[in-house]
Order: sequence, then C-alpha cells, then structure tokens
Amino acid sequence: MAEINIGFLSQTGELETDATEIRITVNRADDDKSICLNDEDRGVWGNKIEFILSCLSFAVGLGNIWRFPYLCYRNGGGAFLIPYFSMLCITGLPLFFFELSFGQYGQEGPITIWKAVPLFQGIGIGMFMIAFFIALYYNIIIAWAFFYLFSSFTAELPWQSCDHWWNTAACRRFDTKNCTANSGLMAPNGTCYLESDVSKEDWQLLNETSESMKLPADEYFHNFMLDISEGFHDDEGHTLQWRLCLCLILSWVVVFCGLFKGVTSMGKAVYFTALFPYAVLIILFARAVTLPGYLDGIAFYITPEWGKLLTARASVGGCCYADLLLLGPCWGGLITLASYNKFNNNCLRDAIFIGVANCATSFFSGFVIFGIVGFMAFELGVPVKEVAAQGAGLAFVAYPEAVARLPISPLWSILFFVMLLTLGLGSQFTIVQTVITCLVDVFGLRRHYK
Repeated sequence: MAEINIGFLSQTGELETDATEIRITVNRADDDKSICLNDEDRGVWGNKIEFILSCLSFAVGLGNIWRFPYLCYRNGGGAFLIPYFSMLCITGLPLFFFELSFGQYGQEGPITIWKAVPLFQGIGIGMFMIAFFIALYYNIIIAWAFFYLFSSFTAELPWQSCDHWWNTAACRRFDTKNCTANSGLMAPNGTCYLESDVSKEDWQLLNETSESMKLPADEYFHNFMLDISEGFHDDEGHTLQWRLCLCLILSWVVVFCGLFKGVTSMGKAVYFTALFPYAVLIILFARAVTLPGYLDGIAFYITPEWGKLLTARASVGGCCYADLLLLGPCWGGLITLASYNKFNNNCLRDAIFIGVANCATSFFSGFVIFGIVGFMAFELGVPVKEVAAQGAGLAFVAYPEAVARLPISPLWSILFFVMLLTLGLGSQFTIVQTVITCLVDVFGLRRHYK
C-alpha cells in the first residue's frame, strides 16, 4: 500500500503544505483495489449502510405518509401511478443520481461545490436557504408529534370525547352510521331525526348544524394544542403555549444529540430513524386489514380513474411530486450526504436502490392510511372522500380520530406518533446537517473529530 500526500498551490505559485491534504491510498492486493480521495478532517461515513440509511431516512419523510396517498387518490387513484412512475424514471432518478455523483465527486457542500461552475454558485446559495428555512418549520411539526406522543400516555386519549374544557357545542363524538344509513341526521345531543319526524325548518336547521359539527380530534388540535385565535387582534385568553415550547426545545435537543459528532453520530441514529417506521407501517397495516370498512378505503385509494390522466393536474402533480418532493433533490441534502462518501463508491447502484425503496414505501403507506380512513368512514357513516385528508389534517386530526375508536387506542396512538417522530427526525437530521456543512465549508472550519 502506498500513500501520497498532495498539497495545493497558492495564488503566488508556491506549494502550501499546511493546506488541507488529500490522501490517496492505493491498495495493490488483487482482491482490494480502491482509491480514496477524502478529506478525513471533514468526516466520512463509517460504512456503506450508514450512507444508504441516511439517504433513505432523508427521502422517506412525512410526505410519504400524509401527502402521497392523498395525491394519488385525488389524481386518478391507480391511474396516477402511470405519470408518477414515468416522471420518476425520466427525471426523478436521473436528478437524484446527478446530485449523489456530484456531491461524491466534489467532496464539498452545496455552496462550495459550485466552484466547479462559478456561474451557478447561486444555485448552492439557494439550496442553503431552502434547507435553512425548512429546518425551522420542520422542527415545529416534530414538536407537534412529541406533544401528541406525550398526550397518548393516558388510559383514555384526550381527543376521545367532547367532555373537555376546550370542546365546543359543535363537538360530535356520536357514531352516526346507523342514523345516516336510514337517511337521518343526528343532532348535537346524539338524537337521530328522520325528515318525516321534524318540520321543514327544523330539518334545514339540522342540515346546517350537522355541517358545522366537529370531531373531538379536530377541536383538540385547533382549540387545545394550537389554541388558534381569530386573528392578531384577538388576544383574549390566548397566551404562549408553554407545552409546545417545551416540545420544540426537546426537538432541537434531539437533533443536536443526533448531529453533535456530524456524520459519525448521525450514521448511528439513522439505524433507528430509517428502519423503525417500516416496522410500524407493517404493524398498522396488519391492524387495518382486521377493521370493518378497510376494503372501501383501499378501493378508494387504488381504483383507477382513467379520465383524470388527461388533466394537467395529474401530469404536473406527478412530475413535481416525483422530482421535487419524493426523492428530495434540489434541497442540498443529497449533495451533502454524498460528499461524505468515499470517492469510488457506486452511487448509481445507491440511487436506484433508494429510489425504488422510497417509491415502494409511498405506495405501501397508502394501503395503511386508507385502510384506517375506510374504517373511520364506516364508523361515521359517511363516504370515504369526506374523511380523506392530507398534511396536518391527516396526521393530527383524521388519523388520531380513527385511532381513538380502536381497542387499546393509546397503544396505537403511541406507535403512530413514534413513527411520525422517526420520519420527521430522519429528514431533519439531513436538513440541519446540510446547513452545518455549508457553513463549515464556506468559512473553512474543520471538525476535530471523525
């Protein structure tokens, strides 16, 4: 084995021996031939698995759970998979591979790597700004998940009834399926009325009242956890949410613990954040298929509507989601993760594996989510489309409400929100590491640990 240290020429043409060195290691054994061009002072992954899991943990985030299933059903169900997979293969995976190979070759963060093409350095600055602002709001969602997780350690979930101080007269906990099955309407007190039982004016009033009713989980989210006011002028009874503040502080502490040694500590944390969500998804799917109404939800999710393929929304939605949200390019995270790779790592194989795994995760999560949503629609006696939601409405209202109707509901709630935490933290680790890497590379800082 031979080692060669290469210095850099200064602007005056003199060799700077104190500059950062690149160590070239040539192994001459027949079974081990490699060339490593790594700035060891910068850090490097402990092994190949840590890099794969970090990329997977970054790509498989909250959007795979609360965004993709809704996007799929809204744009044609199973038919949406055609433009989705097409755009993924045509643009998504190539862009993913480009960023991995670019970061691995340059061994730099998203800003300084564009020294290769100075004209495009603004792209790197844009990536840094995106990562910086996403890191700020993403931790708020993680704080919400912490809040719900701690609230789940009770004998009865706090959003399981309408008997709390934050509930309003519009809160409805009654199961309405028997009432609506007979074309009736349920009053706020739980009484079921048929149209023949009341006057025309009262029937119209019942219609208006039923439309304004809210589920306990909805009021828990908006009235208790967020304590949303009517506007900036409405400050009566609204104070700083100290519980959420503590959860937000805890979120940043967990992120710090995962990154305090850079990719060294992050590489260990992703074993949990990348793998645990799959275990929970399998458990939740096994539970969902035992619930009444789950087939209606799954059918609603995958039944193709071929006519929607001709709409621009399906095509553009598939392209944007496959390229910009699913795999996570253009945020700087992939360049950052790949920059800690060994120079001769097979990033093409990594890109294909991570892309396929991420895609399969999104598709499978739809069966889990819509299986539970179908059960909730069965319980409420309403069509599935009235229950289907996306984003925070799915994660913190629809799904908690469905979980509250299951036996041993605290257990399922704990599992679900731990899964959300691991998904959120896995992405947040990379986003914050991207910001740190940019600052370290731009200002010439070097870590004193490996």
